[in-house]
Amino acid sequence: MIKFLDNKLFRYLSVFLFLNPSILPVKSSSALAAWAINTNGVLELRTKSNTYLKAYFQKANQISGDRFWVDFPGELKNPRTIQGNGPIKEIRLGKPDKGKTRLVIEFKEEIYLKPLTWQMVGLDQNRWRIKLFNPKYAFKKIGEGLVENKRVNIKANQNLIHKKKNNYGYFKLPEVKRNKFEVVIDPGHGGPDPGAIGIGGIRETDVVLEVAKIVKNLLSQKGVKVRLTRTYDLDLDLSPRVSIANNTDADIFVSIHANASRGKRRDINGLETFYYRGWRGRLLAKRIQKQILRVSPGSPDRGVKQGRFYVIKNTKMPAVLVEIGFLTGRLDARRLEKITHRKRLAYAIAKGILEYLDKVG
Repeated sequence: MIKFLDNKLFRYLSVFLFLNPSILPVKSSSALAAWAINTNGVLELRTKSNTYLKAYFQKANQISGDRFWVDFPGELKNPRTIQGNGPIKEIRLGKPDKGKTRLVIEFKEEIYLKPLTWQMVGLDQNRWRIKLFNPKYAFKKIGEGLVENKRVNIKANQNLIHKKKNNYGYFKLPEVKRNKFEVVIDPGHGGPDPGAIGIGGIRETDVVLEVAKIVKNLLSQKGVKVRLTRTYDLDLDLSPRVSIANNTDADIFVSIHANASRGKRRDINGLETFYYRGWRGRLLAKRIQKQILRVSPGSPDRGVKQGRFYVIKNTKMPAVLVEIGFLTGRLDARRLEKITHRKRLAYAIAKGILEYLDKVG
């Protein structure tokens, strides 16, 4: 979460970060690898993969102007001050505490900023972006190092998206033996039970049904027999869902859901996958979790966990329940409302399933 200090009162704005509980050791080098403030007023950062960031804003006082800063794990070896231009007075890189690095951007006096609208977005596992201001006059780029170190790969992926209708530029679906496997896909909720209601009224039942249908089509193309527990907005209890799976003697059962946070906090985002027991269930969960994270850069990895949900506890075959994001989270909800992201998630789930079937088949 990003914290803002204004006249001794804390204000909170949404920020989207990759969170990693294994923070770098105190004596490690700084996680900040490169940074740049572009001519359009956007700050871009490149860090070590899965870095935990903290960002702050402080209003001007008698000593200094408005300041925005970001703290990184790992210690900076060479503290320095860089002269700014336009609305920026100077940039300082220092060591606020042992084992930390701080990038401070101080603005000139009488510069009008809108910090309550700022959002730091994770572009992938090691790149971040935040719009700080709109230049009224010419602003010269300031920075150190190469932020977009994978520009060529990004362009190559974009070309693949346009060239291949069934390959969304992320990965190729594995091949498995045709007509050997049977899978049950369970779109959660339905009918009078819409599930989670997110930002703008987006409904879990609609999102997961569309994702499930795309997963079915992708798996069917690979010769996997697929059955959906529901194909429209149907009121279906938990027990019939389990019965469908057990009566079809399916190889695996995958229940697809979308999350919601208590209090509908928009700063909470992330993906997670649950299994009930057994190494096969855990392997299936790990394969799916890995793939959905690949198509959701910036959304936190909430991990693979054991859960006691009815539909995965009472099925006879390896079963998982996948949460594809928070409909109440600012980052996840903005993505989940788009068909392009739902297709990516479906593609990721299908790949995780096929990898599992190929491994154990």
